Order: sequence, then structure tokens, then C-alpha cells
Amino acid sequence: MMIEKFPSRLLENAVNEFSKLPGIGRKTALRLVLHLLKQEKNDVELFGNSIIQARTEIKHCKVCHNISDHDICNICSQPERTGEIICVVETIRDVMAIENTRQYIGLYHVLGGIISPMDGIGPSDLEINSLVSRVREGQVSEVILALSTTMEGDTTNFYIYKKLKELDVKISTLARGVSIGDELEYADELTLARSIKNRLDFESSLSQ
Repeated sequence: MMIEKFPSRLLENAVNEFSKLPGIGRKTALRLVLHLLKQEKNDVELFGNSIIQARTEIKHCKVCHNISDHDICNICSQPERTGEIICVVETIRDVMAIENTRQYIGLYHVLGGIISPMDGIGPSDLEINSLVSRVREGQVSEVILALSTTMEGDTTNFYIYKKLKELDVKISTLARGVSIGDELEYADELTLARSIKNRLDFESSLSQ
């Protein structure tokens, strides 16, 4: 294996940090660092400060756990959104994907992942109990399970269904316009919009 020789320890340190990012190999990391070295100092400081500020100041919404600049996110705080419908998603990226369809007017609940024993992720690692608490408050009439159509996603859907089925709430799931194995963030907006609009009763979907 060829050992890289850097002319600068500082350059090597920067490359090492960039290469820790997902999808960034060392060659790409080197190219990015060299690009930044060509930029104006003020521009690089803005770049670095924006990352530091995001890490230190971004919060998670106390209601839905979406990323937010404030204690309550701008979706939960919109008076025109209906609090009677909650769409349960895996990550913040899924919220962004659904919002891009402009077809959903309810609120969200971000689990922060899905049940995956292989990865050591169980129900207690996710925001499932807080979802149950929101439904118990009595203002929610429907919960849409909008997790990825993978085995782990389906397992999480079923676990949540069992936690909620005794409560007075309709439980639905996305129509299978989103193909098996797909993640929401990669679905095109039209397909995702139709999957939301034509959502199915979850219990009925179990027999399909």
C-alpha cells in the first residue's frame, strides 16, 4: 500500500479530517483541502465558522425532534399546520423530502433511526416513547408510518403499530408507490406525493 507523503503536517491533518466524512476518500479530501487553500481567507473562515455554528447552535425540536434553530421548529410552530395528523419518519432528510412535495399539511415525528438489531439499535434508542406520549394527549386522529420500505423499516412500523393500536387513533402507511427497499429521500416528489395521498390503513396493509 502506497504511503502518502505530505509537504505539510497541517495539510495532512486537514485531509485526515475531511476523509472522515461519509463518501469522501483521501484523494477527494486532498482535492477539497487544496481548493480551500486557494480561496480568500475570509471565505474559508466563513466556511469553517458555519460548520462550528451549526454543530454548537442547531437544536432539536422539543415536539417532533426535527432540526431547528429554536426550541420549537418552524413546522410545528406554523398555525396553518394541522396537529391532528402526525407523519412518522426516520430522519430529518425524510422531512425535507416530504415537505418538497407540498402535499402534506400535518406535523412530523422524527424517530432518529429505525430498529436494527444488527446495528445495535433497539426501540429505546429511538423517539418512540415520545411519539406514544404525543398520541396519548388526545389531539392526534391519525399517525402515518412513513419509514423506508426495508425489513428494518417494516419491523419498526409494526413495533409502533403495536404500541399505538390500543389508542383511539387511525394508523396508516404510505401506499407502495415507493418501491420495496427504497428510502424516502431518494423517491421522486410525484411518487412520494401520491404515496402520501393514497396512504393505506396499516392493519389492512399487513395482509398484502
